[in-house]
Amino acid sequence: MSTLSSTSTLANVQDAYDDNASYLEDNSVTKARAFVTACLFLLRMQAKRSKHGPAEEELDTEGTREQLKHARIWLATHDTARRGPNATSLSLEDYR
Repeated sequence: MSTLSSTSTLANVQDAYDDNASYLEDNSVTKARAFVTACLFLLRMQAKRSKHGPAEEELDTEGTREQLKHARIWLATHDTARRGPNATSLSLEDYR
């Protein structure tokens, strides 16, 4: 079950994003799934524009979308539980 929910704050979501961004380094499907969830939450929670007094800021959600895309691609090739029992995987690891 996800650690994020409808009661998660932006800080909670950002922490989950940071904690699980190392899914590649750790080769962790669990972290990759949590990273995808955090990206989805971030995209919904991030305002396109933010204004604090006279300062106005426009946030770039494209970077988050790109990270989400890469994590989903990585998961598609590494998450064997989601591929089903009849899926096969090709590896040329020991090919000579």
